Amino acid sequence: MEYEQKPQEHAEAKIAASGDLSAAIDALWARFLPEIRKRVELLKTAAAACAANNLSAQDRGEAVAAAHKLAGSLGTFNLTRGTELAREFEVLASHDDTPDATTAKILANIASELTILVEGRK
Repeated sequence: MEYEQKPQEHAEAKIAASGDLSAAIDALWARFLPEIRKRVELLKTAAAACAANNLSAQDRGEAVAAAHKLAGSLGTFNLTRGTELAREFEVLASHDDTPDATTAKILANIASELTILVEGRK
């Protein structure tokens, strides 16, 4: 029977399946990388506009949506820190009040760190 594999055979099958999964995730990363980069760039642009006190409600909404999507997807690609950062950006940017200089700097730092994480994933 299929379930009567020896422990070594079972371990080898798990390793092979893991390799297939890893390859599939890498293929998805390559496919979605342009969209991920676009979203990170949108966050950088929003952070810069925030620092210049020139962030429109529409731009803020787009940045919050992009951060939300990044938060939901980066963990899939083993970028847990990216998920955490994107969530932080989403929360900070979603406040209705105009962000102060400190918040603008935090948003810019988050966007920069996200860029490093995304570009560093191989």
